[in-house]
Amino acid sequence: MTFKTMTALALCAAPALFTTTPAHAAADDGTIIVTALRTPVDETQVSSSVTVLDSQALDRAQPLALSDVLDRTPSISLARTGGYGQVTSLRIRGADPAETVMVIDGMRLTDPTAIAGGFDFTHLFADDVARVEVLRGPQSILWGSNALGGIVNVTTVAPTAKLQADLSVEAGSHQTVDAHAGLGGTSALADWRISGTVFATEGIPTLIGGTVPNGYTRQAASGMVRFHLAPEVTLDLRGYWTGSRTGFSDTFSLPAGIYSDDYALNKQWSAYAGLNFALFGGRLRNRISVQRDQTDNEDLYPLQTPALSFVGHGRTTRYEYQGVLAAARGVDLVFGAEREEQHMRVGSPYDAIQPYELFARTAAINSIYAEARITPATGLTLNGGVRHDHHSQFGGNTVFSAGAVYTPDHGITLLRASYDEGFKAPSLYQLYSDYGSATLRPERAHGWEAGAERSLFGQALRLGAVWWQRRSANLIGFAYCPYPTPPSAPPACFINGFGYYANVAAASGRGLELTAKARAGHVFADGNYTIVVNEDRTPGAATYGVQLPRVPRHLLNATLGYDLPAGVTASAALRWVGASFDNAASPLVLPGYAVVDLRAEWKTGGGLTLFGRVENIADRHYQTVAGYNSLGRTAMFGLRGHF
Repeated sequence: MTFKTMTALALCAAPALFTTTPAHAAADDGTIIVTALRTPVDETQVSSSVTVLDSQALDRAQPLALSDVLDRTPSISLARTGGYGQVTSLRIRGADPAETVMVIDGMRLTDPTAIAGGFDFTHLFADDVARVEVLRGPQSILWGSNALGGIVNVTTVAPTAKLQADLSVEAGSHQTVDAHAGLGGTSALADWRISGTVFATEGIPTLIGGTVPNGYTRQAASGMVRFHLAPEVTLDLRGYWTGSRTGFSDTFSLPAGIYSDDYALNKQWSAYAGLNFALFGGRLRNRISVQRDQTDNEDLYPLQTPALSFVGHGRTTRYEYQGVLAAARGVDLVFGAEREEQHMRVGSPYDAIQPYELFARTAAINSIYAEARITPATGLTLNGGVRHDHHSQFGGNTVFSAGAVYTPDHGITLLRASYDEGFKAPSLYQLYSDYGSATLRPERAHGWEAGAERSLFGQALRLGAVWWQRRSANLIGFAYCPYPTPPSAPPACFINGFGYYANVAAASGRGLELTAKARAGHVFADGNYTIVVNEDRTPGAATYGVQLPRVPRHLLNATLGYDLPAGVTASAALRWVGASFDNAASPLVLPGYAVVDLRAEWKTGGGLTLFGRVENIADRHYQTVAGYNSLGRTAMFGLRGHF
């Protein structure tokens, strides 16, 4: 079994922004704008729960990997098999990691070689990120397959001056070094930006009991240019690339203290071209685009023969048309059509049919969607949408959504309610691997939520509460082959004799999200507390009613900070995670844990900022996946500048 298969099973065992101008975290009047809805929408008109992290919040959090800050937002839990570079997964409201859609600058990213077909957060760092939005709950109307748990929408840094540059360098524990630089500019002809990042760490022993650190190196580059071809006409070209090397073995993995230096190589690149144009005096904005993503993975075991244990190549091509129509005052429509083509080639020496044979597998989804947002009265916004997808394997699927948000006092009080549906198409691996089944049906989910927010004391304090529920059906799990194998067994049992993927599970989730944010003079604070109940509802299962694995019932995050004189800001952050089950097949419990971090930054003037942090100051050792270490106490110090 390959490293990729083992780590994916360890984590999953069950049982380009559409706008002709850059997006900003807030309008000139301070109103927060949400862009995860495929067009900029005032936060007071969004019926689903959303968390927005602007550049100031990201700078204060000082994350390396983007998961370092995502897991401090409501209802998100993290599992990682060791330090940086090891397999990382996020669960929104307890949903499977593959049920979260990742969007960067309007580009939806996936990995067709992944077992469940979702986005791999392992190699996503915060090096060029300007803004993050987390939209919770099923969101398939606008974003299609996989959006059962929610959306993570990232906007990268955009140029705002004729010529501007930024850089950051930091170093610290485990011989970790991270360096990033970007350069860009604007003109009447074009806006452009290029950036690059280098990261390296000696790491920690991945496995409990290990003694040799597992290192990780990562390089990344990105570039964009937006040509102003004519008034209301632009051409966007974007490209992203990452390459990494991850060590994943130590002395615990082999007898006699032999360090085998097993490692994985990963390369990912994305290219995007989009033509934006407006018609009818700007009332109808259009985008026509094409996007190509590719992922290449290799696992190597130098002391084994053959050394190459796994090879996988995945490619996704997406063609899109999207329109945004201001049909009338207070009536906005978002509609579009898409075609997604996925290709996968995987092989290993353990393949039952033919070792290393890179069988090509493909699937395509054709989609149409539409959503209306209507303001029939001051302070009241209603939305409703529908989407139909046709998958080349299982046929058609239709989902609906509806919501309402009301503010009687221009945002001081917000009342929200929404109903949303989602679906997840079977991955290429689940359909066509040695363990696959061509009869799989899409996973489905539907859920609702209701919440309220209120500002007090002249907006010095903001409180919020959300109650949500979600039911999921047709969940794809691993089914074991009977022994002896009867003639009526699925074809996979005659290929591998072990098991196969099938629609075998159902789940029911519900929870409460409480949030607070306050500022009084130089003191600021924010926090969230979440209860996540996500239980197995598979009829007849021995685990019926049991909390799903890697889903803590309780999550708490809190930050308290102070703006000191001379541009110094200091803060302390607490994260408390309750206990959870490691996997559905075992009663093994992962104990809860609490970590405290200290952070500080000093804006020295001239665009320079010195910053540093100590994370997990009590050096708590805990496990988010059984048998795998956590980082323990770490310290990082650095410098960033904007010129």
